[in-house]
Amino acid sequence: MKKNKIKSSKIMAYLMYAGIFWFAITFLIYPNLNILKVIFFQNGVFKTDSVGKLFSSARAVKSLKNSFILATTMIVTVNIIGIFLVLVVDYFEVKGSKLLKLGYMTTLIYGGVVLVSGYKFVYGSNGVMTQMLSTLFPSFDKGWFEGYLAVAFIATFSSTSNHIIFLSNALRKIDYSTVEAAKNMGASQFYILRKVVLPMLKPTIYALTVLLFIAGLGATSASLIVGGKDFQTIGPMILTFSQSATSRDLAAVLALLLGIATLLLLSVMIYFERKGNFMSISKTKSEIKKQKINNPVINVIVHILAYIMFLLYVIPVVFVVIFSFTNAQSISSGTITGFTLTNYIDVFSNLEVLKPFITSALYSFGASALVVILALGVSRIIHKYKNKWAAMLEYSMLIPWILPNTLIAIALITAFDRKNILVFGNVLSGTIWLLLIAYVIVKIPFSLRMLKATFFSIDSELEEAATSLGATPFYTFRKVIFPIIFPPTMAILALNFNALLADYDLTVFLYHPLMRTLGIVIRSATSAETLKDSQAISLVYSVVLMIIAAVTLYFIYGRADKTPKKGK
Repeated sequence: MKKNKIKSSKIMAYLMYAGIFWFAITFLIYPNLNILKVIFFQNGVFKTDSVGKLFSSARAVKSLKNSFILATTMIVTVNIIGIFLVLVVDYFEVKGSKLLKLGYMTTLIYGGVVLVSGYKFVYGSNGVMTQMLSTLFPSFDKGWFEGYLAVAFIATFSSTSNHIIFLSNALRKIDYSTVEAAKNMGASQFYILRKVVLPMLKPTIYALTVLLFIAGLGATSASLIVGGKDFQTIGPMILTFSQSATSRDLAAVLALLLGIATLLLLSVMIYFERKGNFMSISKTKSEIKKQKINNPVINVIVHILAYIMFLLYVIPVVFVVIFSFTNAQSISSGTITGFTLTNYIDVFSNLEVLKPFITSALYSFGASALVVILALGVSRIIHKYKNKWAAMLEYSMLIPWILPNTLIAIALITAFDRKNILVFGNVLSGTIWLLLIAYVIVKIPFSLRMLKATFFSIDSELEEAATSLGATPFYTFRKVIFPIIFPPTMAILALNFNALLADYDLTVFLYHPLMRTLGIVIRSATSAETLKDSQAISLVYSVVLMIIAAVTLYFIYGRADKTPKKGK
């Protein structure tokens, strides 16, 4: 009986391993090799016609140029504003810093197409603020929020959340005795900031800068919604080219160029990381203390700028929430009248209206659950075997980490647009399944890195003790290992679910027309010809997404911060 259990356990393990390797080969390795074939090996002959065709297209070249312009802009604007925000809430004594931080962190609860739609709702040609300004100033240009400046504005304020999280954390790790030593030597406050504090933050700033450039190159939502005709970046252009079979090779080349740029930039980031850190070292580390701004003029300026920033972050959120409770006429006129719960009733009582939310929830939960299962299996293999095959499997699972979403989408479309033996002779392009697979792919690297770290933190003696007592590998995993890794596993599932719920940049390439998701619906509501009733429903979707995101982040991070410390 015992032998039979062990045998069946081994069979289950082998089947799981086979399934994982099949997934890696089919959806991670093959599509990316196939896209190279599509670009360079047409009819079995090596050609570079697609590359030449791309660079002869004025639209494509302009989109490449615009993407690099946006990425370069973001390096400057996001770093300046992001560093300023971190100094305001964590380094200088600024009144109301806790409230300010909450405002600055609003981009954590709404991002992507939801954030862009929110900014357009406020500042667009028919936006609330634009209508208010045009009433006060009749000559005011209603089309002011369009093009390069609008895209750069949104891209800047949507990308500072990483500074708030990671740069704040790096700042708190600085040894305050270094700052005190500089003060005792007579150094001025801003000399210390420029020569002592900021140099210690260099590794984090370098890493954030590289990630900013990558984000700028791959930006899709902002340029698509508010870029207008004059400022379209690579993402929207890839989308345009991918919708036609005759220009799909151009979409593939653009996506490949984006992937190469991403790989090079990540290599730069790793290089700077390996150069070492700049943190001060002392035997007894003292926590950083907030510094009072001695110059009264500068103190006033910093406070004014801090609260202006606060308003820029908060105003879109506030207006989206307020107008979600108003009728279509109020939304159209930009006047806060006609408060009603009708919009919310329509969403939650009408199955057709609720369908995009249900669709997104099913896709997000399904993908998140599959990702967790896959990451658990891979982590188990890596942890148990530690051989070259396990290493190869791990590297294959990290492929999506270095690839932009647009390249992943195009690779999947081109790989499975005809019957393929790897998926048992099926065609996946144009089906509801390809988007689910894509969601799983893009979330694998993060999930694997987190779960792998959890696995390697488990004491190996626990598993050895269970095995010595006669427990099967499956029983050991279920009763000994899984209870330990369950909390981080649930956290990863929640974070993935939250991130995928309103995805647009990937979804727009792969969604089924009969299964529209929240991201697609919210994006459609930004069009000028969209009915105001649809915009009202879209605002409700946005508010619900904000609430879900806020609750998720609270239970993952907020509750952890309230864990009682020892001795208290």
